[in-house]
Amino acid sequence: MLQFGYGLAALIIAVERKWLNYDIAHKKAELILDTFLKDVEGKNGFFYHFVNMQTGKREWNSELSIIDTAIFICGALFAGEYFRGAIKEKAEKLYKNVNWNWYVDKEKKYFYMGYTPEKGFWGYWDMYAEQLIMYVLGVASPTYPISKELYDNFKRPVSNYEDIENIIFSYGGSLFTYQYSHAWIDFRNLIDKDGINWFNNSVKATKANRLYCIRNKERFKTFNENSWGLTACVGPNGYSGGYGAMPCYADLSKENDGTVAPCGAIGSIVFTPEESIRAIEYFYNKYPSLWGKYGLKDSYNLEEKNKWIAKEYIGIDKGIEVLMIENYLTGLIWQYMMKNNYIKKGLKILEIKN
Repeated sequence: MLQFGYGLAALIIAVERKWLNYDIAHKKAELILDTFLKDVEGKNGFFYHFVNMQTGKREWNSELSIIDTAIFICGALFAGEYFRGAIKEKAEKLYKNVNWNWYVDKEKKYFYMGYTPEKGFWGYWDMYAEQLIMYVLGVASPTYPISKELYDNFKRPVSNYEDIENIIFSYGGSLFTYQYSHAWIDFRNLIDKDGINWFNNSVKATKANRLYCIRNKERFKTFNENSWGLTACVGPNGYSGGYGAMPCYADLSKENDGTVAPCGAIGSIVFTPEESIRAIEYFYNKYPSLWGKYGLKDSYNLEEKNKWIAKEYIGIDKGIEVLMIENYLTGLIWQYMMKNNYIKKGLKILEIKN
């Protein structure tokens, strides 16, 4: 469901690049919002991680996903800022429907990680990952605002990787955790009350990810200075969210198998433009079979026991590529989102400012 947030943004990018007629994109965006308002299964404004494309009903006993809902809401608000009118009204209605407080453990002051009707809430967003946008949207909600304590409370573990110092790292060190919120919010010149610049933190984490691949290129044939970007993706044995780099808490000796996803480097282009562009050129020129109808395929692996190139194009991975490339080239998504009153309000409440 997360991909609908990226999909709404992609429609607008296509209009701006004259790949798609404005009226057609407007109609498609309105249809998506209408479908979510009327037909997509959810609860308290949250939607299931996976829904049937034909019916809008829950698939695979998936959870009501707070992060997927948040990214969808970002796409809706972006579409609202761009198209205005009825689309803005429908986007705001979807946002106002989300009961952020329902998803909060009031005692621990964390968002829960997930919810299913069968087992209720489980897990916590208790340390830094991709969830910054959840706090911005949550505190700014005109209907169900959360306390800014949730932002203040999550753990921010800090470590170094060689000479790259003071990285606030995520559990698995997977690059998507340093990218997703940044696709929507321009954190470049923003600092919170504790002196944290989240954009600069993602720059450091991305450089550490690349350096980790360089340092481990003797261990894995796929890794080198231009083949890097360890992030959640399809692997030889199926989808894995465990691919990552130091610093992290995960046991990378068990998680990594030599798989590299182009979206890791491409989705980091705003953080490491020179290194990311060299990686794109390497993927395209060195491995022609990695390129297909929809661009670079999801991932590849050169290890003898795992030698393999993915057949799939994963929507969320293509989505982060598209948005981050556009932000690098024009700043389009950032420009519209930073004008949104709710985003501005949320950042102000969280004391994240210039």
